[in-house]
Amino acid sequence: MAEHTDDTDVPWLTPSELKDWVSVVALCSTLPSALDAQLKRDAGLNLFEYHILVHLDASPNGMVSMSDLALLAQGSLSRLSHAVGRLERDGLVRRGACNEVGRRMGAVLTDAGRARLEAAAPGHVREVRRRVVDVLDPAQLQALGQAARAVVAATSPEAAEVIERAPDR
Repeated sequence: MAEHTDDTDVPWLTPSELKDWVSVVALCSTLPSALDAQLKRDAGLNLFEYHILVHLDASPNGMVSMSDLALLAQGSLSRLSHAVGRLERDGLVRRGACNEVGRRMGAVLTDAGRARLEAAAPGHVREVRRRVVDVLDPAQLQALGQAARAVVAATSPEAAEVIERAPDR
């Protein structure tokens, strides 16, 4: 049973902080579904699958371990396994031994996967620009990226480390 604590010790949000927090929650709720809808409509992929393909394409050796891929795509290993299974059935990805660190399973992008990604990317980039990049000035976008990395470092240090290791595109 949870222990009741004195509510007077809670550092309640100020009205300004609350407005900013509610804005962050709305951003986290509405942006992924908007991007997902565009990808499903135009490319037959969901946002999670698209991110898997992007991270595989960006890999210098062509393969990413399943554990790193789960962190990069921001999904559990179970969710990733199901998504990679769908992508594998569609011929977009194949699984294999990933010997970069010990004996782990990895995924690699197939030629068909690269072609699907290249076909999906222009529409996705247009949507990202329409929804985020073009509505912010460069300083706002940079600040948003820095803020996002700081929050990710606090919520998932493992994901932050993988993001830092990822090559600049």
